[in-house]
Amino acid sequence: MGRLTDSFHLNLTAFGFLSFAVGIFIVHGAIGLAFEQRRGMVRTMRAVGMPLRRIIVLFALELALLSLAGGAIGIGLGYVVAASLLPGVAATLEGLYGAQVAGTLQLRPVWWLSGLAMALAGTALAATDALRRIARMPILSSGGARAWSMAAGRWRRFQALAAAVLLAAAGALGAVGGGLVTGFALLACLLFGAALALPLILDRALGVAQRTARGVVWEWFWADTRQQLPGLSLALMALLLAMAANVGVSTMVSSFRLTFTGFLDQRLASDLYVSADSADEAAALEEFVAPRSRAVLPRLAIETRLAGLPAELFGARVGPTYAENWRFLASDPDAWAQVADGTAVIVNEQLARRADRWVGDRLAVGPETDLPIAGVFGDYGNPIGQAIIGEALFRRLFPNRRATRFGIRSDDPAALATALTGAFGLPARNIIDQSDLKAFSMQVFDRTFLVTGALNVLTLAVAAFAILTNLLTLAAMRVPQLAPVWALGFTRADLGRLELLRAVVLAALTGLLALPLGLALAWVLLAIVNVEAFGWRLPMYLFPADYLRLGVFSLGAAIVAALWPARQLTRVPPSDLLKVFANER
Repeated sequence: MGRLTDSFHLNLTAFGFLSFAVGIFIVHGAIGLAFEQRRGMVRTMRAVGMPLRRIIVLFALELALLSLAGGAIGIGLGYVVAASLLPGVAATLEGLYGAQVAGTLQLRPVWWLSGLAMALAGTALAATDALRRIARMPILSSGGARAWSMAAGRWRRFQALAAAVLLAAAGALGAVGGGLVTGFALLACLLFGAALALPLILDRALGVAQRTARGVVWEWFWADTRQQLPGLSLALMALLLAMAANVGVSTMVSSFRLTFTGFLDQRLASDLYVSADSADEAAALEEFVAPRSRAVLPRLAIETRLAGLPAELFGARVGPTYAENWRFLASDPDAWAQVADGTAVIVNEQLARRADRWVGDRLAVGPETDLPIAGVFGDYGNPIGQAIIGEALFRRLFPNRRATRFGIRSDDPAALATALTGAFGLPARNIIDQSDLKAFSMQVFDRTFLVTGALNVLTLAVAAFAILTNLLTLAAMRVPQLAPVWALGFTRADLGRLELLRAVVLAALTGLLALPLGLALAWVLLAIVNVEAFGWRLPMYLFPADYLRLGVFSLGAAIVAALWPARQLTRVPPSDLLKVFANER
């Protein structure tokens, strides 16, 4: 139970850090745009003699108060989200892990304080660059219309270098790294490296579009889009991370579900599962069922240590059931025949990886009994190792172990269940129907990822909100840049439509880049993190329909975010546009 609940907390912690990273990008962009709006005020205060240190201290105090207010609201909203998700989570933990969870939230001061501390720390981290730029920007240049963009442009080479270093580090960690910490370091390097590279890639793509454009209008459109990229880059980084997380996690969950469904078909091949209350009743039960079924499969098992590790050893009555339903990750051609003869053993992936034993290696399964491994099978979700030997060998090694549970294959499971409860007198609680068991397992599986799905939607919604706020801020700042275009004959409606198109283009380009990043994220989660954390590796499948649906949803979110700023632009009074020409800007 401890290892399984650790896996649950691992998922939540990973997504918590990812949400925190997305939040830092958003706050960083918001602070940068806010200071860009106030550059004239900063120039004036410095020109009349206010010390630079005092300005920075006041800005820091202002940010601290805003972060505390935002953190308090966030904690309250988090309580609402947690309260709505708790019933499903509690059912998951109880049904899957056997852990009892209270149905009500317990409020602890340390959680509230840690949330506020994260808000303050995140704001401080996000504001450091903006405060540093204020400290280094000369008084007169802070009043220029493009001063902030020019100051940001000087860091483009450093950003490109940082992105290259992080992506190279991710590649190196993926090639030679090992361990859970290394896996998460790989994720961090991959995500942050890709986020830092995004504005550079978008700038190159927009530059190509500008050079190939036909007509003055479209040349201006692409050039103006490049001009606005610094103001939108951090919101687009947040969107990239949110979309990549959605692609990666949906790929992981869907791959897990597809694999889990096949795994259930493999492991739950029997039509009925019955249990007896004693060894004598088990013998009578087996004798009663044998002529009424196609196969009776006793569950012979013992807890032991294999290769120095805690494990379960099973004795299998090898027959068509295993050959028809079980699939190996690696095996000899006649693996089941060797197991039936008592000359080989098969092991699950967890034991194979932890003991560093694979097909052909030998494994001690009992006193003076050393067998070659004939096959390795997937055993998803199991926290410990398992090994399977033939029934005859198991009974010889452990003569006192008797089976009280059986899997039964039957052409008419319902009739057999009726006979067991009627003629034999077996209580109904001792009979489990395979279809009911599979349905329950899939229900528990879906509940397990309920929180993950909610966090996916939440991060994407927050990223879309960041685009909205950035576009609203830029809309007010861009009036001096759009006034000459309006004066040349563009209507305000034309400008609004182009603004909407700009948001769609940037969101579409970001989505195209998020797809390979999300697939890389899924591969790291499945092939590295999952293996290091739990000892088994899931196969990775692709789901193009899901990615297309996510892309449409993301474009829709970008359109919704851009509608308000575009509408505001169409309603800018002509007098405000004319004022641009009244004074030198």
